[in-house]
Amino acid sequence: MRRSPVRRGNGRFAGAVGSWRAALRIARREARRARGRTALVLAMITLPVLALTFVAVSYDMAALTRGERAAQRLGAADAELRWTADTAVTQDPWGDNTYPIGDDEPRSRQVTAEEVVALLPAGSRVARVRWWVPFEVRVDDDLVAFHGRSLDLADPLARSTARLRAGRTPTGPDEIAVSARALRRLGAEMGERVSLADGSRSYAVVGVVEFPDDLTEVVALHPGAALPPESAAEESWLVDLPGPVDATLTDRLNAHGITISARTPVPGAAVVEADPTRTPVPGDAEETGTVVLVGGLGLLEVVLMVGPAFAVGVRRRRRDLALVAVAGGDAAHLRRIVLADGVVLGVGGAALGLALGIAAAFAGRPLVEQYLFGARAGGYRVFPAALALIAAVAVLAGVLAALAPAWTAARQDVVAGLAGRRTVPPHRRRWLVLGAALTVVGSGIAAFGAQRSGPTVILAGLTLGELGLVFATPTLIGLLARAGRALPLAPRIALRDASRNRSSAGPAISAVMAAVAGSVALGVYVASDDARTRADWQPGLPPGHVLLLPSGPANGVGLPPVPAVAERVRAVLPAGSVGPVDVPICAAPREPDDYCTVTAMLPPEQVCPFEAEVFRSAAVRQRALADPRCRRPTPSPQGMYLPVLVDDGAALPALTDASPDEVARATAVLRAGGVVVTDPRYLVDGTVAVTADRAYPGSGPPVSTTVAVPGYVLRGGLPVDRLVLSAPTATRLGLAAEHLGYAVQTDGTPSAAQQRRLAAELRSLIPVLVEVESGPPASDQRPLLLLLALGAGVITLGAAGTATGLAAAEGRRDLSTLAAVGASPGVRRVLSLCQAGVIAGLGSVLGIVAGLGSAVIILTSVNRQYAEGWPMETPYPVVVPWPTLGVLVVVPLVAMLGAGLFTRSRLAVERRLD
Repeated sequence: MRRSPVRRGNGRFAGAVGSWRAALRIARREARRARGRTALVLAMITLPVLALTFVAVSYDMAALTRGERAAQRLGAADAELRWTADTAVTQDPWGDNTYPIGDDEPRSRQVTAEEVVALLPAGSRVARVRWWVPFEVRVDDDLVAFHGRSLDLADPLARSTARLRAGRTPTGPDEIAVSARALRRLGAEMGERVSLADGSRSYAVVGVVEFPDDLTEVVALHPGAALPPESAAEESWLVDLPGPVDATLTDRLNAHGITISARTPVPGAAVVEADPTRTPVPGDAEETGTVVLVGGLGLLEVVLMVGPAFAVGVRRRRRDLALVAVAGGDAAHLRRIVLADGVVLGVGGAALGLALGIAAAFAGRPLVEQYLFGARAGGYRVFPAALALIAAVAVLAGVLAALAPAWTAARQDVVAGLAGRRTVPPHRRRWLVLGAALTVVGSGIAAFGAQRSGPTVILAGLTLGELGLVFATPTLIGLLARAGRALPLAPRIALRDASRNRSSAGPAISAVMAAVAGSVALGVYVASDDARTRADWQPGLPPGHVLLLPSGPANGVGLPPVPAVAERVRAVLPAGSVGPVDVPICAAPREPDDYCTVTAMLPPEQVCPFEAEVFRSAAVRQRALADPRCRRPTPSPQGMYLPVLVDDGAALPALTDASPDEVARATAVLRAGGVVVTDPRYLVDGTVAVTADRAYPGSGPPVSTTVAVPGYVLRGGLPVDRLVLSAPTATRLGLAAEHLGYAVQTDGTPSAAQQRRLAAELRSLIPVLVEVESGPPASDQRPLLLLLALGAGVITLGAAGTATGLAAAEGRRDLSTLAAVGASPGVRRVLSLCQAGVIAGLGSVLGIVAGLGSAVIILTSVNRQYAEGWPMETPYPVVVPWPTLGVLVVVPLVAMLGAGLFTRSRLAVERRLD
């Protein structure tokens, strides 16, 4: 009787299930037997799972629900009202979005608590909160801005939004309560007084409070304190209602332009549908792709680190696997037995990492709230979807790490396995061909992505290139082993063992290479970008010179005269000259929002003809690159920059740093009613054409006035584009001069202490901000470069230590043979040192070469794109991050030294079985 196909299929499925059950039992038994190898694999899987779990759980707790956000803002209140308009509005159920009905008229008048209570049910209470008010004080002659919040903490309704940690609540307009971080920043004690930046008043610190939604530097002020003019967007009203919020109340409040929000969706609010015409944000897909690729690289690193342990486990169990084959097991059964090791250890590592990560997130929650998110988190909860994904990736990492050893186990010689002999499988050249092809294709994709400014494409190309190098690494190990025949005994044995055990040495070397290559490539880019930024830097003020800008009203009528300011400046700084800084404004403006702009006009023959068609075609861009009229004679300045001034020459030394002879000639032209420019193209036959445009927003087209006046080109000093008008020229253009501050010429860059002393010295005349151009921006990338190098170094040490330990355990018989033939006790120590050097040294060298090559390809592609574009951008220089390379060169030496120190030199003689 023939069996049905269904029965055969069911039998095949049952056989597969039974085979997997047996394989998992064998894997559990092997995990208990090889405890050292099991602990090693579990640690390498658990650590990334722990870190990812900590991040996921902390993020989930910090991502507040709408109800939790409302609870933090409302405290004990039932609802929050925001009176934003003088016309009717409609809102969504949560009060996040408000839409006007008819013409939108924002509220421009003050409202009182009585007006708000009149719209609420009888028995309601309200408390006003201004969520943000400017609060700037002086701390050791420095101006420090804090996040101010105005509310009456003596009112139980408002006090429920904060927690009093020390002291008492403010009860008067000259008292404040501060957060713990603000108290540390102020450097004050309880009861001390702090002064505002303008010195107009001071406040006594009477308490320490905490606002759950803001743990940063917050100052709580009494509502009676003198505050800037109020804004509807900054204030709201907390309401205690005698009953629940109903649709009638919502409609009545919306009709008066008031938005209401509560702990739950308010009834009667309109449900606003999402705009169906809205297109997805392109950056979302790009960001998702980048995250997936980075996660893939991290997964590959874990697989490469764990792979050697499974490869050694297969070699140690070759007799057991051969017995399974003799008993009737086929290649699929052998593969399942090895893959089951990956499943068991992946599940174990995932479970242990999840448990430790959740515990760490719960225990470290206060620190994360205080120093990372700056706000209290919601309830204690985990992120089930993210944790499931993390666990699945951990199991996948275990299975992928066991994949190559599983294929090796399925192809082993059964007779050799029963005899306990090692058979080195031949390495096929197709892997070298595949690796070279992937490396070339990946480099091309990365270069293409660099030209198109696509980070995801660049990362995809680098990932393919890295995979190609991983596939080619075993062949490189074999080539080095052949070249090592002329080496002494210990390094020759180390290279031979690496060649024989490519299934374990290859992944370890690849893991080091991948980490080092990523660190070097990113380090080269960061260092090159920093060098490019420094090359592009152009100050708007001569380095070391000082600009004094008033930060408050002068202590008298108008701004103090220049001699009085200069006397106090010279008491602190070795100043050369002090001059007033005046900027042009509209004379007799028609409306308060009228504004004027002043420009020097280029003659027609000097105007670049390609301004309107810059991006039209590549041919036009090439013509623009070749046309000298399209090149800016001076770079664009950064920082404080005053392009147009009104001056008689008094401020020129401080603002331009030109030679005294040039300043004297420029001063003579200004006092004769002319202008001074720094771009020689503006000067034609001794005159400069200057145009003033006066704009009347909402009341007519702009009006232009052009005059031609004598000019002088200031060629020395700071190379920035600047126009200096004389007072008569400004009058002819319909302009007036507004005093902005003072410019100070110094002999050197003032220190921070001198700047504080200068501000304190001038405070009795006028409170000022001291602006100093201290020179090129200091590089802040060195910590990042060192951090990258240290990360790669840790991976290098881990991979080298793991591979060396596994190689030492695997090579005991060879060491016994060396002892039997009379090798000295130090041979084992030297051999371990050389094995660590092969793993760490070869991986570091390959990683440095690959990282430098990747960075050069990307930067060259970007520079080629810059060279073909217009306006031309500064190309990236190729800068080698020597601190990173220095760390990466030292790390292999540290790995070798550690292997030599932690290896026992005694060689035990063991009886060989084969």
